Amino acid sequence: MDARVPEPAAVSEPAPIPESVPVLIAGGGPVGLATAVELAHHGVRSLVVEPRETVSWLRPRAKTTSARSMELLRRWGLAETVRARAPLAVSWSDQALFVNSLLGREITRIGGCFGLDLAGSDLAAEPGQQVPQPLVEEVLREAAGDALLTGWQVTGLREDADGVTAGIVSASGEEREVRAQYVVGCDGPRSVTRAAIGARYEGRQDARPNFNIVFRAPGLAERMPHGPAVHYWVLNPAQPGIVGRLDLKETWWCIAMGVRADDADPVGLIRNLVGADVEVEILATDPWSARMLLADRYASERVFLAGDAAHQNPPFGGHGFNTGVGDAVNIGWKLAAVLHGWAPTSLLASYEAERRPIAADTIEAAAANMATLAPELADPALMGDAAEFERVRPAVAEAVLRTKDSEFHSLDLVLGYTYEGSPIVAPGAGERLPHRWLGPGDSLYDRLGPGFSLVGDQREPGAAVLVAQARELGVPLRAVDLPGEPLTLVRPDQHVAWRGTDPGDALRVAVGTT
Repeated sequence: MDARVPEPAAVSEPAPIPESVPVLIAGGGPVGLATAVELAHHGVRSLVVEPRETVSWLRPRAKTTSARSMELLRRWGLAETVRARAPLAVSWSDQALFVNSLLGREITRIGGCFGLDLAGSDLAAEPGQQVPQPLVEEVLREAAGDALLTGWQVTGLREDADGVTAGIVSASGEEREVRAQYVVGCDGPRSVTRAAIGARYEGRQDARPNFNIVFRAPGLAERMPHGPAVHYWVLNPAQPGIVGRLDLKETWWCIAMGVRADDADPVGLIRNLVGADVEVEILATDPWSARMLLADRYASERVFLAGDAAHQNPPFGGHGFNTGVGDAVNIGWKLAAVLHGWAPTSLLASYEAERRPIAADTIEAAAANMATLAPELADPALMGDAAEFERVRPAVAEAVLRTKDSEFHSLDLVLGYTYEGSPIVAPGAGERLPHRWLGPGDSLYDRLGPGFSLVGDQREPGAAVLVAQARELGVPLRAVDLPGEPLTLVRPDQHVAWRGTDPGDALRVAVGTT
C-alpha cells in the first residue's frame, strides 16, 4: 500500500446534525474516534465533531500502535483490520538499527522493539504494530460510522447543571448548537474544551528543533545493506536523525534533529542521512519541538479532557496517541455506566484520579528517552575510515544499549501501568488483568464481557455474592469459569477491580456507589 494513496472511502449522504446527543466529542483524531467506538461498544450514541473532511497521509505523525492499544482494538473487533491494511506486517521487523548513515556502516542494533515480538506470547493478546496514524484513523472512522460529523468544529461550550450546550461552526460559516449530557474534549493542544473548563497546561517545551520529512526515494530500499528495521538511527554528527519506512515501496519518513525550518534543505537533509545523492521527492515537511505538558485538571462536572487536550509528551518511545486511547476507554466505559443508570455520576470523578498519573508517568518516561538522542550518541570518528570506525564503535554501541533500551522495551509502562490507589479499586488491585492463551487463538480477554467480568472458579462462595450484587445494582456481569482458580473481578477496561475470596462490597466500590 502506497502511504500517499489511501483507499477511497464510500460516499454517502451526510446524516442530519442532531439537536441533542448523550455525548458530544470535540475532535475526531484517533482519541476522539476511540472514545466514540468505546461508547458504541456499550450501546451509547455520540457525536464526533471534526473539522477535517478527510484524513491526510502526508503527515503520519504516530507510527507505533502499542500492544495495549492493539488489545483494545481487538476488544472492538478492529485489530485484524488494522493489521491487514498496515503497509508493514508485524512480522517484517522488530529491530532498531544504529548506523553512521543509512547506506553506511552498522554500529549496533536493538531487537524486540515496541512489543512487536509478542505474537503468541502470554504477555499480551496482541503484539504492537508499526502503522501510520492516518490508517488507524481511517479504520476508526469506519467503525464510528454516522457518529462522525466532519467539516464542523466546536467553537465553545456552555455547561449547566443538566448538560452542556456546544456551539459548532461549519467550514462555510454556518453555526449550530448541539445539546449533550456530557462532552469529551479530544481537540488537541489548542483545545477549546480545555479553555472552557478553565484548565491549563503545566510543563515545558524542549528547546531543540526537529524537522520531519515524508519523502519518496525510488530504489533506496534495494540499496539498503542492513536488512529490515522499524527505525534506522543515523549517528552522523553533521546530520543526526532517524529514518524509517512508511511502506514496502518507495515512501519513507525521517526526523532530522537540530534543524530549524528556516535553515532546512529537505533534499540535502535526506541525502546526508542516507549517505548518498539519492533521487528524492519531498511529499511533506513538519517542523516541531517536543513538549512535556499536563493539564492541571482533566474535568468539570460534565466536560472531560482526553488525549493531547490533556497531555503532550515527546514521541520517543511511541507513547503519544496510545496514552490517549487509554483515556478514551477509561472515560468511555464510565460515561456509559452512568448513562445506562448502573453507576452514579460520582464514578466520573475517578477518570482524572486514574488517568492523570498515567499521563504524568508517560511524560516522564518519554522525556527520559529524549535525554539521549542521535546528536548525543554521534561521534566524529564514526565517519572516518574503517579503522577509526572500529576504534570507537564498541563504546558508541555500549552507550546506545545503555541509554536507549528503555525507549524500545517499555512494556512495564505500556502493559504494566496500574490504577492501584484509585477510589474505585480494592487494595492491591488495579493492574491490567494478566493475559494468557486458553488455547490456540483463544485469548482470556476474548471471554470477557463488555461490562464487568468475574473470572475464576464460579463454585467459590464469593461468586454468588458478586452475582447477587450485580443483579441488585443492575450491573452487567459475565461469569468466566476457570475451575480451581481464585476469583478476580474485572472492569470493562480489562483492569482488575478486586481479587480474593470475600468480595464484601467490591462491586459497589468498583462502580462508585460506596
